[in-house]
Amino acid sequence: MSDLQSSALARVKPSATLAVTARARELKREGRDVIGLGAGEPDFDTPENIKAAAIDAIQRGETKYTDVDGLPELKAAIAAKFKRENGLDYSTAQIHVAPGGKAVLYNALVATLSPGDEVIVPAPYWVSYPDMVLLAGGEPKVVIGHEEDGFKLKPAALDAAITPRTRWLILNSPSNPTGAAYTRGELEALAEVLRRRPDVWVMTDDMYEHLIYGDFEYTTLAQVAPDLIDRVLTVNGVSKAYAMTGWRIGYAGGPKPLIDLMRKVAGQTTSNPSSISQWAAVEALNGPQDFIAERGEAFERRRDLVVSMLNQAEGVRCPTPEGAFYVYPSIEGLIGKTTQGGVVIDSDETFATELLNEAGVAVVHGAAFGLSPYFRVSYATDEDTLRQACERIQEFCAGLT
Repeated sequence: MSDLQSSALARVKPSATLAVTARARELKREGRDVIGLGAGEPDFDTPENIKAAAIDAIQRGETKYTDVDGLPELKAAIAAKFKRENGLDYSTAQIHVAPGGKAVLYNALVATLSPGDEVIVPAPYWVSYPDMVLLAGGEPKVVIGHEEDGFKLKPAALDAAITPRTRWLILNSPSNPTGAAYTRGELEALAEVLRRRPDVWVMTDDMYEHLIYGDFEYTTLAQVAPDLIDRVLTVNGVSKAYAMTGWRIGYAGGPKPLIDLMRKVAGQTTSNPSSISQWAAVEALNGPQDFIAERGEAFERRRDLVVSMLNQAEGVRCPTPEGAFYVYPSIEGLIGKTTQGGVVIDSDETFATELLNEAGVAVVHGAAFGLSPYFRVSYATDEDTLRQACERIQEFCAGLT
């Protein structure tokens, strides 16, 4: 069987977030009392008007192949969204639609990377970024965004990481896993570096754009630095803000030559996304948007609850994020301690494993995101469940010796 795996796939690790979610589900099926805080998926249902649009599309017979990278109607809705919300002028020829944001990113990487090309990946990073780069034949170059810097990439670190082989920078704001979001000033400072490096392209993963808290003002790089728009791919989707994770619709706006290359990749791999999901996404983007703010208020309450309770756990330090629905607490104060079952906490992976085994709480260890010793909690579930999970974490930490 070992001979079956390709050399490209041999460089890739399985998705840690998917693995944790699958393990939690498996334990629940076995009758274990497990609280899963690993999945990056809103617990809210897809709004009724969006579901109705999908049903209407089925009734109309919209069940055939569409254009490879999206319906004209959906591309028009996406272009209107970019203009309305981000001040970005993209024609429909500059829009790419794929089965999820992950497919958008992968299509762009496969379309542009040659062996040895480097992609700068700020850490903590979404688990899939480095492995998608590897699958596409490139080399991920991880640059740490330290906690004292808000888990964000600093301009000097970006400048130092760029080499003649650098093809892309991936910038995720708000971030999965930390919830950190870049201010306008921070994006302008990174743009200054990029202006001096004209061969470097940028993917901005804006999937959590609408999940911003307090008085934070969201901006994206192409909006802040319009002179760079000809080498920026602005990536987004309907999964998080519209609670449409299973519908699998991601999209991007970018320079037409790049979009044409991405369409070529899609044409020989996935072809078009689901026609029904696309019509639902048209309604999502064109229809009422008021529920987004309402749900955002619920997420903010959950964030505040989780941050407060985790900071009360012995040995845990939990920064307050600006957006998304994750927190990224440090367990630096727990390394070297021993569980009631006799296991020494020597890493964040061991912490996450024993937290699941002894307390029935599933989280994702920080090493999967490129920065230890931390762990990720998704607070995309109800407050009662979150409170119970945090109480278990507090009890687990208090029981360490």
